[in-house]
Amino acid sequence: MRHNNNYSEEVGRALNTWVKLARASSTLHRKTAENIRSFGLTEPQFAVIEALGHLGPMKIGILCNKMLVSGGNMTLVLDNLEKNDLIRRNHSKEDRRAILVELTKKGNELFSKIFPEHAEFVTGLMNVLSKKEQEQIGLLLKKLGLGIVKKFGE
Repeated sequence: MRHNNNYSEEVGRALNTWVKLARASSTLHRKTAENIRSFGLTEPQFAVIEALGHLGPMKIGILCNKMLVSGGNMTLVLDNLEKNDLIRRNHSKEDRRAILVELTKKGNELFSKIFPEHAEFVTGLMNVLSKKEQEQIGLLLKKLGLGIVKKFGE
């Protein structure tokens, strides 16, 4: 980044860091999205399968919160996964208004097959950093995210 003398050193450093973070994030996202598409899934479909595979059946509202998507978008994602017999929706026995989403046998088999492959792919991407560097960047990114939320809100 060319340094503009109209900026203070602090502003130049902040902008430079932001650009590097945005570019790295964009590259990482693009590569992981390509890997997810290689399984024949969209990112939201993969996220649903991953969440249910790790956490088990859950209410639609909780799934929406975990994935940061609206109910309308989630309905379309779930409709497509259900059409492919990867998930099923059941009314909760405790609360008939609540709908629980769970993986089918086929969905569990898909999760068991693709998640380890995806995890290995992500590991390969992240291994351009040493173990110590991955730990450091993890701590720094957490500090950045929490600090922004604390200072400016969600």
